[in-house]
Amino acid sequence: MKRWLIVLMIGVTAMMGNAQKLYKSHVHIGVKGGATMSSMSFSPSVEQSMINGVTGGFTFRYAEERHVGLIAEINIAQRGWKEKFDEGEQFEYSRKLTYLQIPLLTHIFFGSQRFKGFINLGPEVSYLLGSSISSDFDYNNIQSVPNFPLENRMTEQLNMDIANKFDYGITAGAGMEFKLNRKHSISLEGRYYFGLGNIFSSSKKDVFDASRHSSIMVTLGYHYRIK
Repeated sequence: MKRWLIVLMIGVTAMMGNAQKLYKSHVHIGVKGGATMSSMSFSPSVEQSMINGVTGGFTFRYAEERHVGLIAEINIAQRGWKEKFDEGEQFEYSRKLTYLQIPLLTHIFFGSQRFKGFINLGPEVSYLLGSSISSDFDYNNIQSVPNFPLENRMTEQLNMDIANKFDYGITAGAGMEFKLNRKHSISLEGRYYFGLGNIFSSSKKDVFDASRHSSIMVTLGYHYRIK
């Protein structure tokens, strides 16, 4: 029995040693920046198209060399929507909402030491920092705007105050990373955000049952390995 225990202990020790050699942890910090394309999911629906914005922030990544890790980020990102009008209707309206984002993501990666593909997914919370409206008509007094297409069109959202500054949702993305050397690497990622919170009040007496964010982000990142 003692002999088998000794053999078992030696085996476990050897396995732990191999695991340490094969699966050393590594930690990266970095910065990222890029563009956003956003719209809103309204119910009742609103005629709209995507609005362009910018995003940027800081990243922290912890990973094991066994293809799975964690990413935490602090970002500033612009979301919102742009009203869509029929051809010949000379009106413009867009609303940008600037958020502080904090996503916490599972990081799945694969590939060689030099070049890797990856998938990121997980929850995200954010807080509204500011809102801006660009319009070529008086959206506070729609009835007085000549030739404005009021028929079969929602207009309450044009001047409605944001009721909920906190937002939350799910984000997922994919991309590639290229190592310049052991310490430095760059990455390109496309990511989609699906909001679960409403920016406007959504009780039975309110206008909208749903007013949720939907956003695509494309970013270029730089990462520095500190461990």
